[in-house]
Amino acid sequence: MNREKAVQLEDGAVIAFEEYGDPNGVPVIFCHGWPSSRTMARLTDEPARDLGVRIISPDRPGISGSSLHSDRKLTDWPRVVERIVEHLGVREFRMLAISGGAPYAYATAVAMPQRVRAIAIVGGAPPMEELVNADGLLPLYRCMLALYRIRPRLLRRLFHLARPVLSLRPPIRLRPLLLKILMLRPCDAESLRDAAAFEAIFESQRRAWRGSAEGVMADAQIYAQPWGFAIEDVRIPVRLWHGKEDRAFSVHLAERVAKRLPNCKARFVDDAGHYSLPIRHMPEILKDLICNADTSR
Repeated sequence: MNREKAVQLEDGAVIAFEEYGDPNGVPVIFCHGWPSSRTMARLTDEPARDLGVRIISPDRPGISGSSLHSDRKLTDWPRVVERIVEHLGVREFRMLAISGGAPYAYATAVAMPQRVRAIAIVGGAPPMEELVNADGLLPLYRCMLALYRIRPRLLRRLFHLARPVLSLRPPIRLRPLLLKILMLRPCDAESLRDAAAFEAIFESQRRAWRGSAEGVMADAQIYAQPWGFAIEDVRIPVRLWHGKEDRAFSVHLAERVAKRLPNCKARFVDDAGHYSLPIRHMPEILKDLICNADTSR
């Protein structure tokens, strides 16, 4: 089910995607995180099969198998989704976004409210350009945001320098050391000791970097720019899931986003971090998205 496929856009660019779960199930567009790629959706495969869910997971432009579009905007993404679903013969669908995939799900919901039934946001990125201060962000993200604003050429250079290292696959015996170096929350480190979860997260990141540093940079720039719409414009049902131990985006930022969404049911999960939330709770996240989200329409 997870064989690579591709769809061509009107300008000749190619978008690569894979499918997971039940090929005849309820369609869900998966929005991967950053830096990440379409294979992050491996996290959904088993629960999606069990629940009768068809996961459609595309690479964003410039990521892994998709063509680079360096000057793209967030509001360009719904046209890509529309092309994918038309290609697959899908009329209505839901969306599942993890971390940096959140803005893409919101953008699609605003642009296609008659086709997007509901969206689930898991550890989602907030509108960073609107933040008065960046205290709720991971220190690395704060640094990148500052460099983008004052030294963008230096940031691009650092991305190119990082690519040879970040595209490597570390030996299995070094995984415990890597998890220690990352200074993860205990709940995240414990979840990533599972080999399948580790591969789903880190292989998707390596694929992004192997594609090109420019593609990863173009994807990163989206978060530092205005989205092109207000979060209040997202009027379809939103299921917002956030771990109380999330270091990437603090739970306080998620609470603010939830209050601004007109049609949102939020769950703030104890003893869950940025990685452990989707790893441990994917079955209930998918079940809630498919079975319950339409009731608030």
